[in-house]
Amino acid sequence: MISIDEIKDKTNDIISEISRAIIGYREEIKLILAALLANGHVLLEGVPGIAKTTIARALTRVLGLNERETYVKSNIPFKGFSRIQFTPDLMPSDITGSLIFNPVTRSFEPRLGPVFSYIVLADEINRATPRTQSAMLQAMQEREVTIGDKTYQLEIRSEGKFFFVIATQNPIEQEGTYPLPEAQLDRFTMRIIINYPRSLEDELNIYKLHAYRLAEPVNELEQIVTPDWVIEAQNTISEKVVVPDIILDYVARIIRSTRPEVLESVRKYFELGASPRAGIMLVRVAKVLAAMRGSERVEAVDVEKAVFHVLNHRVIPNIDLIIEYGGDFAARIRVIDEGLKYVIKSIT
Repeated sequence: MISIDEIKDKTNDIISEISRAIIGYREEIKLILAALLANGHVLLEGVPGIAKTTIARALTRVLGLNERETYVKSNIPFKGFSRIQFTPDLMPSDITGSLIFNPVTRSFEPRLGPVFSYIVLADEINRATPRTQSAMLQAMQEREVTIGDKTYQLEIRSEGKFFFVIATQNPIEQEGTYPLPEAQLDRFTMRIIINYPRSLEDELNIYKLHAYRLAEPVNELEQIVTPDWVIEAQNTISEKVVVPDIILDYVARIIRSTRPEVLESVRKYFELGASPRAGIMLVRVAKVLAAMRGSERVEAVDVEKAVFHVLNHRVIPNIDLIIEYGGDFAARIRVIDEGLKYVIKSIT
């Protein structure tokens, strides 16, 4: 089993390597990596053109995976990376696979879909119909797919095979989309809001990086770890990072205080609070963040760094306050952010 210090060093190396090609999003890259090491999935929400897809491809490269290579695990072929462009005419079988009739053998044979990958990019997931969305989200939750009368595992931990979904959404353009219901959003460990570059310097450095090249800088990234390392790091964090009772109590009070029926004053911000699953995810992500700073013990700061990203898609904000703040996506996020800060303040 690898050490916590190695996890700290390797995660810093991964973040630094990806940041060579993705400028100005170091914190977002750290959170995506945290979702992976928590054995979860992540939803990236942001306007087009801010490197959401490129981040997924960059992560694939630094983990030593190749999107053109096939990796056979337990006699099942997997790709290193698959991108699924979600559209209204996409069918569930286009994701999971289906049985195809072979006229030579006069029998049906399985044709595995793009979900059979280490890293799956579900691009603009809200553009597919609810039926197709549910097929994807069921695969995420169960980590297996049934084709015909046979069930295939998407995660084979004993052979170093993990399964990580990065889904994207555009929060501005909502015409012709099918918003994910709260029950399905809950399948994502975190929703990370990807904004425009924070500073003029970051934006200028992006243009400098691309000014004299046609190929994507992500193609030049070096491998840092292997897929086996990801499984080992997940196991180490799960077994070695301690969550003191005082931190578990802190998490429980945060989750309960997002519910208006528990904390009446939070009704100003939330119509519906977070579920126990949200608390479980918050603990898992806090453990990863503790390991990434080299600690075997979760502290309050780890919980507080994770709380917005883990809970922002698991609470329903007050619509009246959203309208008061402008009624758009930014207003919705502002209400959630203020509400979560109010919750933490009220219990400390």
